This record gives sequence, C-alpha cells and structure tokens, in this order.
Amino acid sequence: MSEEHGARAGGPLDPAVREAIEKDLTIDLTTTGRRSGQPRRIEIWMLKVGSRIVITGTPGPRDWLANLRADPACVIHLKERIRADLPGHAHEITDPTLRTEVFEHLEAHWYRNQGEDLETLVAEAPMVEITIDGWP
Repeated sequence: MSEEHGARAGGPLDPAVREAIEKDLTIDLTTTGRRSGQPRRIEIWMLKVGSRIVITGTPGPRDWLANLRADPACVIHLKERIRADLPGHAHEITDPTLRTEVFEHLEAHWYRNQGEDLETLVAEAPMVEITIDGWP
C-alpha cells in the first residue's frame, strides 16, 4: 500500500521520497501543453545517473520534450513505493559526453537493447534532466 507524500518547497525531502527517487523507475510526468496550455500527464521511466534525475526515450519526436522546451516547469508523480507529486524544472541535455554517460549507465540498459546503437541514441534520443527542490 502506498502512502501520500507531498514536497515541501525549499525544504529537505522526506526520507521516503528520497528512497523512491533513488529506487523507482516508473513515474508519471505532467507537462504543460505547448499549444493548449493544458496539463499533459504521461507514464514514463525515470533514470538516476549519479545524482541526476534523467528522463529519456528512444529516438524520435516526443510531445513531452516539445512541451518541456516551451515550458520547463513540470511535476514528477511518484507512484511505486509511495505517492508524491514533486514540482520540478527540466533542462534538455545536449552535451554529447553527458548523453553518452547516461546511455552507458546501468539503469539505461533497456534503451541500448532496442535496436539503436549507442551513437544513434546519443545523437537522436530525447533527454532532459529534472531538478527538484531538496534533491540531491
């Protein structure tokens, strides 16, 4: 059974929230629609690479990335170990060295097994880092 947890603006994160960020993979992500201005919520995977919270995908256009380019404010909804809504901001990762580090990380193994070589993933996959108050 999950328990509802909230984020405290500017304060430290609850230990249960920190553990969920460290260990959970599946989250919901809410962005603001770039044309509609309406909230758009999707299920997606979150990777932790060192202290970074990263969202990526296989190569191709993604509405969530277009929305975050237009308005980087977002909400990460934890839903595995606990339930918590964490306001954040996205920053697109464009540096090839950092993108390579993300895709070489153990947590990114699924993406490397989808038929794309590492060079294609680094060059073409959508990728953002999410910052959350109180993290790391």
